[in-house]
Amino acid sequence: MDEEKDLFLGEVKSENEEEDTEEKKKRPHFWKGFAAGAGAMFLVAGAVFCVTNGVVDRLFYPENAGSLSLSGLKTSRKLSELSNVINYYYLNDIDEEQVEDWMYKGVMAGLEDPYADYYSEEELNSLKESTSGSYKGIGAVMTQDKDTSEISVVRCYENTPAAESGLLPGDIVTKYNGEDTSGLDLTEIVNEIKTGENDEITFTIKREGELEEKEITLTRRAVDIPTVTSEMLENNIGYLEISEFDTVTLEQFQEAKASLESQGMEKLIVDLRNNPGGNLSTVVDILREILPEGLIVYTEDRYGNRTEYSCDGDRELEIPLAVLINGDSASASEIFAGAVKDYGIGTLVGTTTFGKGIVQRIVELSDGTAVKLTIAKYYTPKGNNIHDKGIEPDVEVELEEGLEQQITIPKDQDNQLQKAIEILEEE
Repeated sequence: MDEEKDLFLGEVKSENEEEDTEEKKKRPHFWKGFAAGAGAMFLVAGAVFCVTNGVVDRLFYPENAGSLSLSGLKTSRKLSELSNVINYYYLNDIDEEQVEDWMYKGVMAGLEDPYADYYSEEELNSLKESTSGSYKGIGAVMTQDKDTSEISVVRCYENTPAAESGLLPGDIVTKYNGEDTSGLDLTEIVNEIKTGENDEITFTIKREGELEEKEITLTRRAVDIPTVTSEMLENNIGYLEISEFDTVTLEQFQEAKASLESQGMEKLIVDLRNNPGGNLSTVVDILREILPEGLIVYTEDRYGNRTEYSCDGDRELEIPLAVLINGDSASASEIFAGAVKDYGIGTLVGTTTFGKGIVQRIVELSDGTAVKLTIAKYYTPKGNNIHDKGIEPDVEVELEEGLEQQITIPKDQDNQLQKAIEILEEE
């Protein structure tokens, strides 16, 4: 389906938090940090996911690196000949820096990896700025299909520019500020929305059931969206929705869970639908709040080096659990769902998840530019890699037709949620 906002899970988060001592020992010295990215999803709001989840690392050279070489005489001659032809025949003015940037982008495109990319110095600085908290947003989650490059809206939050403008979940974005999106990377669009100079943004969208495309103009502003919301449903069933796994999500999860417990929660529903992923460390820490003792997730790189993340089981959840998932649950969400399924501590309800089981890292080059590369695979506790497959629910339930484009689905009409409630009431 697409790209996706972390070292491993992708819309771009930095993984600056200290790892556990045990985990540090298991990681080779040249892998310095991880951030993960899932599927291709981006939260264009108070916090945004970028298609690359990884830390910005300096360039390193492992002894047993690959065999690609672009510095040979053949390549040098070809570039020189190409430059001469362009300089002699080309009619228009030439932006040399732009041509050079696109040459490097072409190298990355040649890997045929939808998550690989090249960032100019300006793009890298914008990327760093966009993860610093100094940005605005529109309050929408978008995703980009990795095969077709089609960009679609996954979610619009209430009381945000996206919802107020009339943008709806399911809308296909065909143009961004008049430019055809088929040639654009969603990461670039997200970064520009968050850090660009112009507050006014125009989307041209295609909507199911409508023949004509329409233009929607949004005015970006500071958007504050909590990553965790919760409430107590009937029969002491706690409901806890996680919209992404950001740096603040662990604390919000702990507070929400404690609040529900103080209200007498006897069963719990965790809603991960449309959650594009986030920080690896965050989802691992949240799973430590509910899992028994054992392995949470592990990664393996091209050299067979394995890094494990484990749980001591001191806070194991002892009440019935249901987890809501769908095709836009990606990356960190799939780590959560995969662990719950492998340990059998809850029931997965909904539809098959996105299917992003690989890890990206941003490597900064010597001249201030950078590349994003896929560097590892991640595996569930039972050793399953779900890339391009996703995680199947225990109970499959399609959302009823007509509900997909609602910004907020009333809980009594949400048939997936109602099924989860029904399952828990039978336990």
